[in-house]
Amino acid sequence: MPVLEVCVDSVASAINAQAGGGTRLELCGNLIIGGTTPSFALFEAVKAAVDIPVNVLIRPRFGDFLYSEDEYAIMCREIEWFANHGANAVVIGSLNADASLNNEQMQGMIEAAGGIHVTLHRAFDVCSDPEKALEDAIKLGVDTILTSGQKASALEGKELLKKLHTQANGRLQILVGAGVNAATIRALRQECPGLDAFHLSGKKVLESGMVYRNEEVNMGIPGISEFQVWQTDRDAIARAAKELLSS
Repeated sequence: MPVLEVCVDSVASAINAQAGGGTRLELCGNLIIGGTTPSFALFEAVKAAVDIPVNVLIRPRFGDFLYSEDEYAIMCREIEWFANHGANAVVIGSLNADASLNNEQMQGMIEAAGGIHVTLHRAFDVCSDPEKALEDAIKLGVDTILTSGQKASALEGKELLKKLHTQANGRLQILVGAGVNAATIRALRQECPGLDAFHLSGKKVLESGMVYRNEEVNMGIPGISEFQVWQTDRDAIARAAKELLSS
């Protein structure tokens, strides 16, 4: 069956994703900075709110994927918790300084997952040798690679996506992400009909309900409004789901 995975960081987004036709979730925190590990409480709330599988991003911080031993130990502990509390999969990635896959840390995290599914996230998109990284991932037992074809968007990375799909040859699934919407799905499946797994947030920007606003204070990344909230748009997911199932 085709996969439409929706990346969410709130209960409201999870509900909208399921209502729009998403087939599974990738749950994270702080989607605005690319996602970090969600809290245990958020995971439990999302699991209670939806019926579709919930994959969990494991990423301790914003930035690169070169992790210290302390960060690695924390990720392993988090993976064990999510695996023991009903996660469908963990979404992981770790690189060496030369941008090769850190097979040692990856193996340890996969062992911590205890047999649930494993996705290699977009650390893959900044690795130095994607063909070798794919083979390493298969040897490790990874089920899925989330990738944009090492470009800013999946459309820009379509040539590598096609090559990776051919190289994988059914040994793992290529999950297409970055800039994905209904039009992207249509365009990519016309060029490579075998691509049948897509990842998107389908977000819309909601204005804050705050009446009084102090615009002089910024709590996070400069240029990002403190009075806007990102949330998954049910209609955007529905359009993507319709395109995926009809193409």
